[in-house]
Amino acid sequence: MKVIVCKDYDDMSKKASELVISNMIEKPQIKFGFATGSSPIGLYKNLIAAQKEGEISFKYAKSVNLDEYVGIDKANEQSYSYFMDENLFDHVNINKENTHLPYAPENDEKYAIEYRKILDDFGQRDIQILGLGPNGHIAFNEPADKLNRRASIIKLTDSTIEANSRFFENEDEVPKYALSMGVEEVFDAKTLIVLASGKSKHEAVKRLLNDDTISTELPCSLLNLHPNVYLFVDEEAYNG
Repeated sequence: MKVIVCKDYDDMSKKASELVISNMIEKPQIKFGFATGSSPIGLYKNLIAAQKEGEISFKYAKSVNLDEYVGIDKANEQSYSYFMDENLFDHVNINKENTHLPYAPENDEKYAIEYRKILDDFGQRDIQILGLGPNGHIAFNEPADKLNRRASIIKLTDSTIEANSRFFENEDEVPKYALSMGVEEVFDAKTLIVLASGKSKHEAVKRLLNDDTISTELPCSLLNLHPNVYLFVDEEAYNG
């Protein structure tokens, strides 16, 4: 794992975007795995700016996404479909037909099975962007005795619901389930770019880098098994 300690969120976003941009220049037909949440917003802003400056193009890029809440309409401002349009897709020249997001209007595993097929057809990603949950979750693979290999509908932990409540009017409005890639699918990328900023991520970062064990109770610890991981972390998340 390559650890890049950055001064703050903006510096983290800039350094991560430089790695993504270099990969896009080298391979215009790049395959992405995108993440949502607050962590990658700065990265996406930098990619939008780089395209406007003519440095990169999304014309031949393709993408899949990590996860989506169950039972939330795509037009809802808190849906991850809306998030991707608002923070990236509507501002770059990516072909929307080449973007794929999970969707589960109800709690039914058939939607997870459908997304598994999309991921199989899509093939290996060149880059997967990942955030890091305060409890160490990756995508919505929460700490547990065992984790799913493939895309599944997952019951969110209380801590994740609480952490995500800042995006909603109140905690009761936060969906309790999500459709998420499984660990095998998250790892099906040549390069993983992990973003962690803020004091709330310090404990997970500390354990990721220092624990001698790998455990499903700390899903991010599995990142140590991937051969090409870049962890971009700001000083607050690194030092606490």
